[in-house]
Amino acid sequence: MAQTYVLDTIQDDYTFVNWKANKIKMAETSPAFKKLFHKLDTIVKGGEEDLHIFHIGGSHIQADIYSNRLRSYLNTMSPTSKGQRGFIYPFSIAKTNNPGNYKIEFDGEWKGYRCSVRKDSVAWGLSGITAVFKDSIANVKVTPNGNNYHGKMYNFNRIRVFYDNWSEDYQIAFKEDSLVTDIKENKEAHYIEFGFNKTVEEIEFCIRRVVDSVDTEFLMMGIELMNDNKGVQYTSIGVNGASFAYYDRCRYFDDQLLLYTPDLFIVSVGTNDAYHPDFDPEKYKEYYEELIKLVQKANPDCAVLLTVPNDSYYQKKFPNPRTRVAKKIIYEVAKKYKMAVWDFYEIMGGFNSSKDWYNNKLMPRDRIHFTVMGYRIKADLLLQALAHSWENELQLEPNSILNQIINEQTD
Repeated sequence: MAQTYVLDTIQDDYTFVNWKANKIKMAETSPAFKKLFHKLDTIVKGGEEDLHIFHIGGSHIQADIYSNRLRSYLNTMSPTSKGQRGFIYPFSIAKTNNPGNYKIEFDGEWKGYRCSVRKDSVAWGLSGITAVFKDSIANVKVTPNGNNYHGKMYNFNRIRVFYDNWSEDYQIAFKEDSLVTDIKENKEAHYIEFGFNKTVEEIEFCIRRVVDSVDTEFLMMGIELMNDNKGVQYTSIGVNGASFAYYDRCRYFDDQLLLYTPDLFIVSVGTNDAYHPDFDPEKYKEYYEELIKLVQKANPDCAVLLTVPNDSYYQKKFPNPRTRVAKKIIYEVAKKYKMAVWDFYEIMGGFNSSKDWYNNKLMPRDRIHFTVMGYRIKADLLLQALAHSWENELQLEPNSILNQIINEQTD
């Protein structure tokens, strides 16, 4: 299924959008972004490179509509770019919305716990969500090639399952057990990794209780689908309702993030932080800086893109004035740490612009989230902004990179 770039055909229809504001600000002063753009340029020209993007947020990212659209653009921008699918969460097991671009089938009784639910209390990792299983056996099937723009692409020959491996109550076994050639375990980051003797498009495994006790339980923290291909890997981390304070509850978040060396880290946390009237700007800034320091610990040369939350409504009734406060903090943090900013709040049209997006069927009634078309526009805006900064840094012809990426989607 080809992906159609929408911005070329809609600008005259949506005059309330501040199209001229669509740019990555301050990237030109960031050494990390210079390195990122050169690495991207190697990939788009057919060179073999590994490049890992992380994108963290709340419900916008859990839905994985606009982040998956970006993933599709970047992971297919040249024939040699075939990066792995990487880290995912089987959200349907936890009884919450699963992205449409991968499929999870399962049986057994599971209970989901989100870090963003105050009453929930469990061990969380990088995903911010954990599903708990307490019965004797459960089967799980993972198919990573669902509603993707580029057809079946995400094959894998290794899998990691993140779980509570401080306990030996349960074992993981595969339906096709002859597949497994080696097993590695990491007790600090809480995963077990299985290597296969061939590349597969889907996998089915079972979780079997081996200790008969009333206290036994299996905590599913995430799955990673891996291969040896070069290209862009785009990891999205999102939980409905999540804020910085909620991610701070995730005991193993740091240990699991430090497994990776991100080249670009996109921060889209803020909609939920600024939603409530008790929003604490100083605490928000403190959390922001803590995350940046963690990312820099994982990779001191990582480019970090801070995205300003979209304009939204409080309780579906009032335009939220606190987003403007969050925006000011984001610029302060970006300047302090030499990061870049994508100001989607300004691009949308500023305060109360969500009313126009809603009236034009780009947002639903809550005026917090977006319709599918709204998310497509958001993704294409971010792609355009990234491509233009990349072209400026490498002194390339305007739209040369953007056109190449877009054309790869429709060939």
